[in-house]
Amino acid sequence: MSANDVVVTGIGLVSSLGEGADRHWQVLSAPGAKPVIEADRFMPYTVHPLPEIDWSLQIPKRGDQRQMETWQRLGTYTAGLALDDAGIKGDEALLATMDMIVAAGGGERDSAVDQGILDAGRTRNDRELLLNEKLTTELRPTLFLAQLSNLLAGNISIVHKVTGSSRTFMGEEGAGVAAVETAAARIRAGQSSHALVGGAFQTEHPDMLLGYELGGLLHRKRWKSVWKRASNDGGSVITGSGAAFLVLESRAHAEARGRNAYAVIDRIESGRARREQGNLSEAISGLVRALEAPKGRLLALSGASGAHAATGAERSALSAAGDFAVRGFSSLTGHMKEAQFPFAVALAALAIHNGAPYPAFDPENEATAEGAPQAALATAVGYRRFEGAALVAKA
Repeated sequence: MSANDVVVTGIGLVSSLGEGADRHWQVLSAPGAKPVIEADRFMPYTVHPLPEIDWSLQIPKRGDQRQMETWQRLGTYTAGLALDDAGIKGDEALLATMDMIVAAGGGERDSAVDQGILDAGRTRNDRELLLNEKLTTELRPTLFLAQLSNLLAGNISIVHKVTGSSRTFMGEEGAGVAAVETAAARIRAGQSSHALVGGAFQTEHPDMLLGYELGGLLHRKRWKSVWKRASNDGGSVITGSGAAFLVLESRAHAEARGRNAYAVIDRIESGRARREQGNLSEAISGLVRALEAPKGRLLALSGASGAHAATGAERSALSAAGDFAVRGFSSLTGHMKEAQFPFAVALAALAIHNGAPYPAFDPENEATAEGAPQAALATAVGYRRFEGAALVAKA
């Protein structure tokens, strides 16, 4: 035990299952949890939609809400949930010295303008002139400024007054891994005492689904768990709107302000395997073994996306690296891209804090787990690149 141990003192979660750490624990800890899906709006693709959210509960000013697109509102709202949960919301002294590390994507395009340009391009050959016309009449500079990736962190600073250092990572699941890994490393090194870290993803937007589909990644048939999606189902990724933010602190800082921790992040390992060489499974096994997890059956919160190669490699790696009761939570939340790894860490911390494992989300493909977990694995293996794993333990 060290004064610079990295402890989780606040959790903010939003997914199709609801909002808040308690809500997610209630749903996921009950046997037979069912996914919330939308299969008609983006047919032939299925998504896990956002629940109804009263944004004013965490973003009180209407002006702040209006100038954010949904993904920024979602991230800012969920960050507020984490700050509330940690007892930091409104504490100006703590917020002024709080570091922030955000995993973010590239924002949402104006799909109406995109469609207008494509439609006009079908009837005109002077497309260079057409684009110049649209640039001056349709494309608002303020729209693009509002979509900058680091504006999520900016909006969190504005709304919640988190004004310490700020960093933003981009790069799908890897961004979420890097965000948590960097925050934890800074706390262990004594460079930071408390940090807000997490990410958000809004899939209910045509350009977000287009990015996945251009890569041949989207599942095209009825919903199945991540472990059951076959090659004839398409790319087998079902996306979900959601966000996860964590408040991480040094043990000494948390104890000094009288806060109990959900769990401690013992170790984090990450890598970028050369997947074209066919060694992904071995690389993931190496990451997991490097965590030096305790012997015996261990709960594993897997961020597996369903993508064939990555999900198959992770399943094989976990079978080779130890005895894991794997829980593929994307079956119930959908794949949340940058938020995937923070979400996995949050679910692991909740199981440890509540002293009970999650029942199998897919009983046919996930092993049982018994007793109060003293530690749990959290993983995120990118559908294209980047692999990460964390060992979360009792604090």
